[in-house]
Amino acid sequence: MSHSSIPSTSPQRILVIKLRHHGDMLLITPVITTLHANYPDARIDVLMYKETESMLANNPVIHQCFTIDRTWKKQGVYQHLCHEWRLLHALRNQRYDLVINLADQWHSGLISRYTGAHQRLGFDFPKRKGMFWGLCHTKLVSVAEHPSLHTVEQNLSILKPLNIAKISSKVTMNYHPADEKYVLELLKKESIGSRYIVVHPSSRWFFKCWTEDKIARIINILCDEGHQVVITSAPDNAEMEMVQKILSLCHSDNIVSLSGKITLPQLACLIDNAELFIGVDSVPMHMAAALETPYVALFGPSKIILWRPWGGTGEMIWAGDFGTIPDPDDVMTNTPERYLDLIPVEPVLAAVRKLLK
Repeated sequence: MSHSSIPSTSPQRILVIKLRHHGDMLLITPVITTLHANYPDARIDVLMYKETESMLANNPVIHQCFTIDRTWKKQGVYQHLCHEWRLLHALRNQRYDLVINLADQWHSGLISRYTGAHQRLGFDFPKRKGMFWGLCHTKLVSVAEHPSLHTVEQNLSILKPLNIAKISSKVTMNYHPADEKYVLELLKKESIGSRYIVVHPSSRWFFKCWTEDKIARIINILCDEGHQVVITSAPDNAEMEMVQKILSLCHSDNIVSLSGKITLPQLACLIDNAELFIGVDSVPMHMAAALETPYVALFGPSKIILWRPWGGTGEMIWAGDFGTIPDPDDVMTNTPERYLDLIPVEPVLAAVRKLLK
């Protein structure tokens, strides 16, 4: 592995690689903002999974999003290889000066190498100790401090070799004016005024979710006190069923469901215009913090240091304060266990009322 120094000339073409879930993509935005602040004339592209593209598609700093579609594998070996080759060829043709590889897949290392960029930064992951990973990058950055850092701080640490002056740790979530127009019209159609609370009770992992009856109790109390509530979820059958169960326990006309009806940028707009967000450890919680909408975030067996809300104003309520929860590494993601059930209604209600003052 070469340990060549970073050139004194500013890079003109930069590729940032991250192959993870929606929330992970949102939390790389400080890296992109920081690169733009220090290299304002550079073109910054991102390589990501296709299903996460909506998280960054409206970011004005990003020139182009290149995507890997995970359904390529279902098209047979030949078609899959053709897609991969076209992507590699397209990336190489961009003639990048600098590649920032935040991903840990072997695939990302190969892509970094194939771009031919003069500088290719990656993380020195313990599970990637082989010679191949080193050869794919010109500099590997230590991850020794990562266990004590938030994901945002972990991502930013890859920039250390660049010795850049301006560091931005602000997470940004952007949406298109068309998204705002659609959401405002939708709210008007549902007779929702300018003051409303967004409740997003679901996550793709149900062990991160609070129980439906407790969410319904919070919603009922808020509606009885005159607040309007908009409940949301991803367009996933299990999540939409969860919302239906909650709605069956609610008795007010002051609640509207947009469960499964809006895109992530539209959800961002909805949260941005809300007076409060209530949710669990999931993408919308990170959106609320990024958009500086006051939030109440319920946490179960997640790694709080890594995944707590970053920025914004709010209250985080951890199930571990009310009983014993397992270590995050010991949790089976498909378990039906609701670890957040340890959290009583009262502290959540108290946090909500504090933020609504």
